[in-house]
Amino acid sequence: MGRVNDRPLRVTHCPVNMAGIPWKNVQALRRRGIDARLVVFKTQPFRPTEYDWNLKRPDGFLRGQLVQLRAFAKLLPKTDVFHFYFGLTLVPRRLQFPLLRLTRRKSVFHFVGSDIRGKTPEQLAYTRKADARVVGSYDAVRWVPDAEVIPPGIDLNRYPVSPGRNGDRPLVVHAPSGRKRKGTEFVEAACAELPVDLEIVHGVTHEKAVELYKRADIVVDQLNAGWYGLFAIESMALGKPVVTFLHEEAVRRTEEAFGVEVPIVNATTETLVEALRPLVESRDERLRRGKASRAYVEAVHDDEKIADRLVELYARL
Repeated sequence: MGRVNDRPLRVTHCPVNMAGIPWKNVQALRRRGIDARLVVFKTQPFRPTEYDWNLKRPDGFLRGQLVQLRAFAKLLPKTDVFHFYFGLTLVPRRLQFPLLRLTRRKSVFHFVGSDIRGKTPEQLAYTRKADARVVGSYDAVRWVPDAEVIPPGIDLNRYPVSPGRNGDRPLVVHAPSGRKRKGTEFVEAACAELPVDLEIVHGVTHEKAVELYKRADIVVDQLNAGWYGLFAIESMALGKPVVTFLHEEAVRRTEEAFGVEVPIVNATTETLVEALRPLVESRDERLRRGKASRAYVEAVHDDEKIADRLVELYARL
């Protein structure tokens, strides 16, 4: 389904740019010849330029709905597939899906993790309204069992392997979007017990954050969620050893699906010090893990491969 009636397939990704995943998908799809665009209600603070159309949705329910309805009316004639993120739609769901069926448009719900984690089947029943559901990992699939697993993709050309600081004391980098959710207090406590320096990255643009990640010798992602996020993916692409908390069943299913070992060091709040210690004490171990990290991202998170999987999904709608 790369073409429809001898023209490129037209796909609108909307209405938020969570973690930059929609924007990365759109860029990769365009390189595959898909007429893709990203439409957002508003921009994200640390990704202010990642969109094709910013609706600048005003505050206030009625004014906001009017802007959204006008946008949908404008997009409808130029869209074959609406690809929704974070459980949000362009217009209220009770209108969105009847309108899509009436106009014979297809739809996808794409979830990024926190939008479905811990919710009941009843709370997620609305996901069945879309023609397909996508989650980013085999950890998230337990919340939406019939979802297609398509991991987040990144443009590997923008993430060259970086050697890190390589000082007398290894530099640990941690980039929490929320300190409690990511277990930041435990990261700080663990690093205080080891001969390392700790840098916490927060409140900067994405471009600046990536530059700071390049300095890392070791990366700690999160200690609560059970899977890794975009911070870990970008760090692995840069050739960094990553420590985070992973659910073992999701690790097993990922390795089976992609035929590659997950190179992340698994740790909990209780085991973090001992999980970090071999990396702190051995530069060779850091280099070994870092090399495996890059190879893993090339196999699982290359946005060219992710674009192919999205095109295949659209073809089945």
